[in-house]
Amino acid sequence: MQYGICLLSLVPVRKEPSGASEMVTQIQFGELYEIVETSVEWIKIKLIYDSYEGWMSLKQHNKISSSTVEAIKKQTTLFTSDLVSNIYNKKTNVSFPIPLGSFLPMLAQNNMVIDTYSFEYKGNISNSVIKSTTEQLLNTAYQFLNAPYLWGGKSFFGIDCSGFVQTVYKINGYKLPRDAYQQVEHGVALSFVEEASGGDLAYFDNEEGRITHVGIIIDNERIIHASGQVRVDKYDHYGIFNSEIGKYSHHLRVIKRVIQS
Repeated sequence: MQYGICLLSLVPVRKEPSGASEMVTQIQFGELYEIVETSVEWIKIKLIYDSYEGWMSLKQHNKISSSTVEAIKKQTTLFTSDLVSNIYNKKTNVSFPIPLGSFLPMLAQNNMVIDTYSFEYKGNISNSVIKSTTEQLLNTAYQFLNAPYLWGGKSFFGIDCSGFVQTVYKINGYKLPRDAYQQVEHGVALSFVEEASGGDLAYFDNEEGRITHVGIIIDNERIIHASGQVRVDKYDHYGIFNSEIGKYSHHLRVIKRVIQS
């Protein structure tokens, strides 16, 4: 089995092996992946964190040994917790920005040595085994306010609804899959909207009944979600009401609680 690691700020993952194909997600710095198929200029990968699959350019691939992958898997996963941080590549003597939620494998005393790669990181970190409070989770969500919507995006510079939810939860110690239709399988469904509280997840469907949208409940009246941009709107048992257009923008399907008190 062959593996790789993302050593750029963000790398697009596409539906098909073509630069013109839609971006389905992004790989963040330090994220590991398994190679499942190869072509002349593209590789199909499976992300180790959430098992998401897609195609990335071979030009952006960085090989990593299976023994290093296994060593990283045995460690507690660490993430960057600043909206944007800087990381220093000791080999190339270049510093560059990485987004909130980037992975920090093999981090020890501000240094990361990963096979032949060597980096220095001095920013804030979060720990995958430490569960944050609801207040801390919502504070993370608020950092993304006004971030533009981008299909497949996973950073403040462009993010989609499920990427927003996955990243916010990840930083606060809760692992969720990538897409909304996968995320809805997790947690405990609430019987009434009035039962909802901060940190719960609301899911919305289309006319065919397919889950197409997700947002994070702030309280029993407001929700933060990525729609055009990361924004706060009011919601009720019908769905999300967008005051700017004066109508409901999303139809509520179910509210689920992932964080159990």
